[in-house]
Amino acid sequence: MSNFKYFAYPGMGEWARETMGYSQAVRVGDRIEISGQGGWNPASIADGYPSDIKLQIDQAFKNVELCLKDAGGKGWTQVYRVNSYHTEFGSEVLAHMAENFRKWMPDHKPIWTAVGVAKLGGGEGMHVEIEVIAHDP
Repeated sequence: MSNFKYFAYPGMGEWARETMGYSQAVRVGDRIEISGQGGWNPASIADGYPSDIKLQIDQAFKNVELCLKDAGGKGWTQVYRVNSYHTEFGSEVLAHMAENFRKWMPDHKPIWTAVGVAKLGGGEGMHVEIEVIAHDP
């Protein structure tokens, strides 16, 4: 496993590593893969999730950026694959995801798979989870 380098950003990332036993990101060569990021406050699990799905999506995108940079990447500009999971899944949610794609990746269009699910692992109130793969040469 010496080819893998794992990362956990301060706050929520460290909590997940110590309590749940998983890392927020792994670097494998010139790739960074991250665990699903939700709309949580990255500083503290105690804050829960915003009730507004759009605010959760916005925060999840910010958390992806934080996670990638914590792993030594440059952020969304290096993302080429996005998987997103949604408990609320409709045209308004997809439109807000697309709005964030345009904001965070104005110069490229990654591949994207969006999946509707009954529940997410972050518990009650979590409605979106985003995982990505980035290329960081």
